Amino acid sequence: MFRFEEPAYLYLLLLLPLSILFYLFSNYIRKNRIKKIGDPELIGLLMPDVSNYRPEIKSGLILICISLFSFLLARPQFGSKLENIKRKGVEIMIAVDISNSMLATDLQPSRIEKAKRLVARLVDKLENDKVGMIVFAGDAFTQLPITSDYISAKMFLESINPSLINKQGTAIGAAINLASRSFTPQEGVGKAIIIITDGENHEGGVTNAVKEAVDKGIQVHVLGVGSANGAPIPQDGTNDFRRDSEGNVIVTRLNEEMCKEIAKAGNGVYVRVDNTNSAEKTINDEIAKMAKIDINSKIYTEFDEQFQAIAWIILFLLFTEMMILDKKNVFFKKIRLFSK
Repeated sequence: MFRFEEPAYLYLLLLLPLSILFYLFSNYIRKNRIKKIGDPELIGLLMPDVSNYRPEIKSGLILICISLFSFLLARPQFGSKLENIKRKGVEIMIAVDISNSMLATDLQPSRIEKAKRLVARLVDKLENDKVGMIVFAGDAFTQLPITSDYISAKMFLESINPSLINKQGTAIGAAINLASRSFTPQEGVGKAIIIITDGENHEGGVTNAVKEAVDKGIQVHVLGVGSANGAPIPQDGTNDFRRDSEGNVIVTRLNEEMCKEIAKAGNGVYVRVDNTNSAEKTINDEIAKMAKIDINSKIYTEFDEQFQAIAWIILFLLFTEMMILDKKNVFFKKIRLFSK
């Protein structure tokens, strides 16, 4: 794995074309001055030891050094290996409801965007823990297998939207079953499932799914997204709202009672998500209470600095530039005369 620790210094490469233009302009000025003195060919005969191409070589070496210097400052690094490390932490599976009802705007900017921002903040608070993500509507599937790579977690989070699942509904039971199977087999580590949903259109099978999770030592927490008063569901591509078969606007409401029942059966907590950070704080407190043991994680280690090699190349080129004289090499000139 290759990276630059300070990539901003690569902008120094913009000096390269400016340096080339400056050299060409200086060369143009020099030739014009020579023409004012006399005929360039005649002047060249009067200075037989002056080389025509060596100054260009010296300038080329300086330009190469400027380029390499920007790479040196950017600190190129190589990740030499993927290493297994042990860190004390817990395992968390986050299941996000992406049914159409999550498009409602009773929470700004929408239920699903509010949920995504909440998850992003939860991930930012994790330390040495593992996290995975599941999305569900009428069905459930794994968006991100459990991992300690928080950058990937946030990247996958951004791609979550209702179009990922065509089958509509709120299959919370399927999501819990899938989450329960997604943890590592490591024993003793605290494990929890965080369900983020508005609880609408309950598909059934939740009771058994929660019981099986608890039997495996997994807690089930629920974050309720939405309001009791409810809100209509925007229709994509229009300024209208979704309607039922009779033409009435569909109003989606948070099923808070069901969310509380799931959390209670799962030995977890229920929190309604609002415009404060109370839900985030409550879940963070629950995570802090979980049993933390050494868990295995795979990360790239030993990002070796490579700037030393570039520095040696720059020094060599600068030394070479100093050794190249503007005059022709007298030694080689004598050899040519001797050979004649």
